[in-house]
Amino acid sequence: MSPPPAHAYRAPAETRIGHVHLKVADLDRAVAFYRDVLGFELSQRFGQGAAFLSAGGYHHHIGLNTWESRGGTAAPAGHTGLYHLAIVYPTRRDLAAAARRTLDAGTLYVGAADHGVSIALYFTDPDGNGVELYWDRPREAWPRNPDGALAMGTAPLDVPALLAEAGS
Repeated sequence: MSPPPAHAYRAPAETRIGHVHLKVADLDRAVAFYRDVLGFELSQRFGQGAAFLSAGGYHHHIGLNTWESRGGTAAPAGHTGLYHLAIVYPTRRDLAAAARRTLDAGTLYVGAADHGVSIALYFTDPDGNGVELYWDRPREAWPRNPDGALAMGTAPLDVPALLAEAGS
């Protein structure tokens, strides 16, 4: 009996990405960024080699380690590897607050876009890993083509207007 075609299987709708685990050069510096700037809580630390951070009491959303990368440098452009990790915020205002904190910490954004289904700002962490901070619009507001397919795109995002929503 031959296996079914690859396209026959579909992951269940409830499937999600549980966490990202990054190799970093300096664990304390990376923890400070994800904890102090982005607001994740340190849930566990394994000596000087690894740390796990989360939001809302989850065991971990972000793993950081220096097992193979202590003192290392970011991969040069044109090489394979992580393009970016994406952190979705529950509300547009939560995204605005996270973006404001990131900018206030001196991290410059390298891109911003309105994708129709979401709005996003793009940064790099202290190790050169791409980080997308975004908010999803409600599904019923997602743009669709006449045939019903998603019509995602990349339009300019009014960053000052978004940041104004951060409040104080």
